Amino acid sequence: MPDTLTRGWLRTGRSGKDCGQDRGRDPAFNLISDPGNGEDTTARMTIDPRRIAVAFCAISAFMHLYAPQAVLPFIAQELDVGAAQASMVVTAGTLAVALTAPFAGVISDAIGRKRVMVTAMILLLVPTVMLSTSQSLTELVLWRFAQGLLLPPIFAVTVAYIGDEWPPGEATGVIGLYAGASAVGGVLARLIPGTLADALTWRGGLLALAVAHLLCIAVVLWTLPTEKNFVKADNLAASLRQMLRHLQNPRLLAIYAVGFGVLFNFIATFTFITFHLAAPPFSLSAFALGMIFVVYLVGSVAALGTGRAVARIGRRPFILMVLVVWAGGMLLTLLPSLPAIILGLLLVSACGIITQATSTAFVAVTAQGGKSAAIGLYVTSFYIGGTFGGWLPGLGYEVGGWTTSLATVMVMLAFMALVVATAWREPKSNTSCRL
Repeated sequence: MPDTLTRGWLRTGRSGKDCGQDRGRDPAFNLISDPGNGEDTTARMTIDPRRIAVAFCAISAFMHLYAPQAVLPFIAQELDVGAAQASMVVTAGTLAVALTAPFAGVISDAIGRKRVMVTAMILLLVPTVMLSTSQSLTELVLWRFAQGLLLPPIFAVTVAYIGDEWPPGEATGVIGLYAGASAVGGVLARLIPGTLADALTWRGGLLALAVAHLLCIAVVLWTLPTEKNFVKADNLAASLRQMLRHLQNPRLLAIYAVGFGVLFNFIATFTFITFHLAAPPFSLSAFALGMIFVVYLVGSVAALGTGRAVARIGRRPFILMVLVVWAGGMLLTLLPSLPAIILGLLLVSACGIITQATSTAFVAVTAQGGKSAAIGLYVTSFYIGGTFGGWLPGLGYEVGGWTTSLATVMVMLAFMALVVATAWREPKSNTSCRL
């Protein structure tokens, strides 16, 4: 996989200033950049530290967002609670994200991107460490909520940073790199606690994430430059007015609706499939459940081609095809075969991350002014969807098992397809150059 990612990131020769040039390439995914002056830069390539910083911001945020998911059945067992109650450990974080996301954007519009991102990453260490010391469901939910409060200043503002610092022709590609790194963070969130839980308990596994987070902080401090193209909002009231204008934009509302569905489906699928696989006839261990989430790496690789696919096919038809494949992957998880379930989760992971990358980039290029506030509203809808995805399918699981949980996902996929088919129209200014 590292070789595949490296080939996807390498770039030589073309600056990519005109997104109409060479649509088969997507230079924004590359970690290596050129001066962009039209010269032959084969021998003068330099590493773009901004791309490294974007990747580690994404890894850090998503490494914490889903941390308890792989060990949730074992938390439930130790605390003697059911699946729906245990899922509160996940949904507490998503609810906090939903509540704070727009305000993170508003604050960064007023005081700057890097300052907000780095401060939030440092403060996030506190609830991350305290989570591993929790002795009750109430404590877990409290510290997960505190974690959630600090995540939007990292990932929502990172997307706004991308929208500010890269030209429109490269924005979707950099968002794809961000989405791919998010997938890596999602893998680590489940893999580290899951693989360490058998030896160190789930608390030791969660504490190990704090150590990984320290590494992310160090890399971001070293590689993230202060924003150059940031336009400061006049005041917080001006940012709030921009937010209200975004809520009057039908195209943005349609994108927000799809974002709601993406995390609803992801939380529903990857939370309750762990209960399904921990129970007979599969009876997987914590280590095995953690390894299941390696499927996220497929989503990471798939996201690297998002910008190229959108440019060739068009945003709306591409996402409609992705949603059909997503539904097929869900149906595979009904088979009484572990390889078939893993294949289904591979498809679900890839389709979900592609849809997320495309939707997020669509917000960034659609919003006229107040990009951070627009992204914050998207993140709010996204995580409200995740909150419902941890609650409603959880009730379904306790009534009818995995089949009932899956049915809620299929209904949501149908809703998303309807919204994309009827309301995802390209902005007139972008019809000649899809992003």
